[in-house]
Formats: sequence, C-alpha cells, structure tokens
Amino acid sequence: MTRTTLTIILLAIYVIAIIGIGVWNSKNDSSQSYFLASRKLPAWLLAITFIASWWGGGSAIDLVDHAHKNGLSSFWVYGVPVLIATALMYLFSKGIRNIGTISQPELMNQRYNNTVALLLTLFIIIFMVIASAVQVIVIGRFFDAYFDLGYANGAILGTVIVLAYSMFGGFKGVVLTDLLQFVFFLLTGIFLFYLTYSESGGMEAVTLKSVANGKIGYTSFFTAVADNLAYVITFGTSWMIQANIWQRISAAKKASDAKKMMLISFIVFIPLYLMVTYTGMFSSVLYETVPATGIIPDMVSKLDSPILSAILFVGLCSAIMSTMDSLINTGALSLTVDVFQKYIRPNAAPKTGVMIARISTLVMAFVALFIALEIQSVLTISWIASDFLTSGAFVPLVMGFLWARGTSKAATVSMLFGLVFATYNLMVSLGLDLPVAWEIASAKQAIIGISISFILYVGISLATKADTEKSLVFIRKANVFGRY
Repeated sequence: MTRTTLTIILLAIYVIAIIGIGVWNSKNDSSQSYFLASRKLPAWLLAITFIASWWGGGSAIDLVDHAHKNGLSSFWVYGVPVLIATALMYLFSKGIRNIGTISQPELMNQRYNNTVALLLTLFIIIFMVIASAVQVIVIGRFFDAYFDLGYANGAILGTVIVLAYSMFGGFKGVVLTDLLQFVFFLLTGIFLFYLTYSESGGMEAVTLKSVANGKIGYTSFFTAVADNLAYVITFGTSWMIQANIWQRISAAKKASDAKKMMLISFIVFIPLYLMVTYTGMFSSVLYETVPATGIIPDMVSKLDSPILSAILFVGLCSAIMSTMDSLINTGALSLTVDVFQKYIRPNAAPKTGVMIARISTLVMAFVALFIALEIQSVLTISWIASDFLTSGAFVPLVMGFLWARGTSKAATVSMLFGLVFATYNLMVSLGLDLPVAWEIASAKQAIIGISISFILYVGISLATKADTEKSLVFIRKANVFGRY
C-alpha cells in the first residue's frame, strides 16, 4: 500500500469519526445549547479545547519556521503573547462568567448600549473570518505538500472537512472533537521534537550551526526582543479579548471553573510552545532554508515509514482543524445571536436559531476560504486580524469591568477610531500609497493605536454624562476582583 493511499484511508477514518461526534451531538434545542453546550462541560475539558484552539496550525506549525530562522527568541512571537493573554483572562474570567451572557456583544450591551454592542459584533466577525483564513492557508499548504493537490484544492478540502462536523454538533461537537484533535497533535508534536532532537545532535549541534552561520544570540531567549514587541502587544491584547475564548469561559459551570480552566491552560502552554520552538531550532541543523511548504509538512511527508507518516499527517491536520472550527463557531455565534436574533428575528423559535447558526457557520467558512485563496501569508493575516481588536475593542472591553465612569459615548468613539485606524493600516499593508508616521506591523503602530483609543475613552468619559447606576450594577455583578 502506498503512502498516499494509506494516508487517505486514515484521514477518511478520522473524518468519519469526528463527523460522527458532530452528528451525535446535533440535538441542540436552543442557541445556548448550540454555542455553550448548556454550560455543563467540566473545567479540564474546556481547558483542553482552549489549548487546542490556540496551539494549532498558525501558532505551532508557523512557529517552527520562525524558530528555524531566529532561534529561541521566536518564543516571543506566539508563546509570550499567549501567556500574557491567558494571565489576563485568568484575572477577568470570574467577571466574564458572572455576567453570564452567551456572547461578548450581549455583555457589552449590559455595560454600555446597543451601538457599542453592534460595533463589537462587527469587530468579532472581522477577526474570526480573517483568523479562520489563517488556518485555511495552513491546511491548504499542508494538503498540497502531502498530496500535491495544489494549494486551492487543499484549502477547499480542509474547509469542507471542518464544515462537515462543526455545522451539526455546535460548540459541544467542537469541544469533543478538539479533545481528540489535541491528543493527536500532542503525540505528533512530541514525536517531531524527539525526531529533530535526535537527528540534529541536540543543542550542541544547534549552537555550532548558529555560530557557523553567523547567527549571534540564536540560543538566547532575549535576542532582538524589541523586534518582537509588536507581536507581544498586538497579539497579547487582542487574544485576551478573543471572543472564542470568552465563549469557553462563559460555557463554564461556574466562575471558579472558569478560573481553573485558565490556570490549567497557562501552565500547559509553557512546555507546549517551548517544545515547538526547540523543534524549529533543531531543524536548523537539518534544513539550510525553510521549504516552500514549511518545515513540518516537508518533514512528515519524507518520513521513511509510510504508516508513521500517515499517522503524523492526520495528527497535524487535527491541530489545524481544531483551531479553525473554534474560530468559525464563534463567528457564527456572533452572526446568529448578535445579528439575526437581535435585529432580524428577535422572537424567532429556538429551532430557527439553531438553523441560522448552521447557516452562519457555512457563511463564515466560505468567506474565510475566499480570503485565504487571495492572501497566503500567515503572519500578515494574523497581524491584520489582531490589529482590529487591539485598536478598537481592547480598551472599552477591559475598562468596562474596571471603571464605572466609562461612558457609552466614549466606548463608541474609541471603537470607531480603532476601526478607522486598523482599516487604514490594512490598506497600507495591501500596497496602497498612503502617508503613515509609523512602520506597519511595528510596536510603534500598536502603541499608538491602543494609546489613542485609551485617551479617547478616558477623555470623552470625563466630558460626557455617565450612567453610573447601570455601570455599577454591571461591575458589581462581574465582581472581577471580589470587591463586592
């Protein structure tokens, strides 16, 4: 049996299994059951689905390529922002769960008003679509490298597979398949770490290779940290308010479970991202340059054992799909709960909401696929998506929990600024000749965006009338730091 045939068989078995899980969990009688699994999932399972959502194709596979080039300091690109975001969410998880809404915009409506909620809905949909496109890119390249399908065909196939199970099972189906996918990818990651370590000769060989290539500070954690601050700021702040993670916090049985979930995730992320970083560093001895399809897909496709190669291929696909299904599901949540049920059919029957949720899932997936077919840079798309949340939504969301004087008008202006600022940067990054006083995708740009957003929020709040009673009710209900 050829390598390709064996891989197709194993992939088919895997896809049938996860589709079966999705169909088995397709009996959803309301939006809350579809998107929050009726808040019956334990903390450890939510932690695994959280980890699987972030430790996926874009962050793990792409990080190997970065570490091959830049060494240990590449941990700052994905690892440090993930830890910062997780630590911040640990602090706010109690408040998020105490509010008890299904979606972020519902939460913002309780704190501010409908206008702010609508703007946040727009930010969420933009972010989830663009972030989903990152995973489509990764899986498209991976299928192309392994089956020689062509990038477009690989991207379409990967998207269809994710749709096949996530449309039916909703959040519970996503969580259960994430559990299976996480185990697959964990075993794959451990094996590739061991393989690159043993074949490269370990850190001694890595050090000698970096010296021979003139890569100063390759094995230092703090080399060129300033060059990565843009990612730390933008990714860290935007991922902290990422709606698909707040969805998992809201799905916890109680606030203590939400905090436990974040603590487990923080501890587990450290060895996982270090393992991936060191895998990239070990690969620098084995690869002079990064292959066009990426180091990991190339390495897996060239293993001597067809059986092992096929198993690892499925493991890597599972990681990519676990991230994609999470992002698509959360975008569909926003379209269903915050657009359809709020503005189009407020009195729609619960079963109608489930049907619209499935249609929204389909729409999110196909828009993401379209973007991925047009733009094929993982880091560029990740930056674009995060810039919208950092500049437009971070300050109003976080300050809404902390400062009762913050007003709805201030939140609206701050978010509108972020929308304009991020869109302007997007147009420049796409090649439009527009004047800018900062380098695109730089720490300076990130600091300017979030600073102006903060100044606008505070300044306008102080200059406008506050609904202090409504704000205090929200803050007391959230009770983030146990003050009430």
